[in-house]
Parts: sequence; structure tokens; C-alpha cells
Amino acid sequence: MYEGGCLCGQVRFAARGEALNPHSCSCRNCQRHSGALTLCWVEFPKGAVQWTGEGGEPARYRSSDYSSRAFCPVCGSTLGALDDEPVVALLLGSFDQPVQPALQPQSHSFADGCPPGWHP
Repeated sequence: MYEGGCLCGQVRFAARGEALNPHSCSCRNCQRHSGALTLCWVEFPKGAVQWTGEGGEPARYRSSDYSSRAFCPVCGSTLGALDDEPVVALLLGSFDQPVQPALQPQSHSFADGCPPGWHP
């Protein structure tokens, strides 16, 4: 089981089972959502993620025709993306213990969005 949450602790999650597709991404949506050049993600089936904090489920912003970005309505922390498919993609930085072998990115999406010299 993996646990994590937002900066203020209102929105918390517990993800069970195998972490899928750990990757980093430098697309414009990720950059604008976070203010960072690169985000690191890991996916879980929607049924494997429970929102356990006092604040319940995160707020959502529809960022594309297939996904919504998830964030805490209190502190604004970005938590991940809730896809229309049965997938929840969580940001590694929101995990209580983000440095674990199963969570480490294995690929990088939209590398052309990185500035020269940036090597995630």
C-alpha cells in the first residue's frame, strides 16, 4: 500500500496494489498545472485508490478531453490526474515515501518540452 496527500493534509489517499507506468512528463499541461518543467507520475486502477483524508476527494479541473487534474481545494496542492479511463495517475511528490523502487520513473513523455540541458 502507498499513502500520500496534499500539503495541508485535507486530501489524503491510499493506493493499493502494483504501481503502473511510473514515468515523468514535460508536456505543457503538466508544466502549467504544476509550475515545474517536469512532473513524475505513477498510475493505479481507479478502484485501487481511496481518498482517505478529512477533505474527501480532491477538486478537479477538466484539463483535456480525457482527463481532469486533481488538487486540494484548501491548499492548492496538485495531486494527480483522474482519467476518464479507470485510471488514477498520482504525482510522486504527493506520496509520503516517494523514493521507492516501484515508483521510480521508467520513461519520459514529451521530452521535447524540456529546455536545453534539462535532463529529468
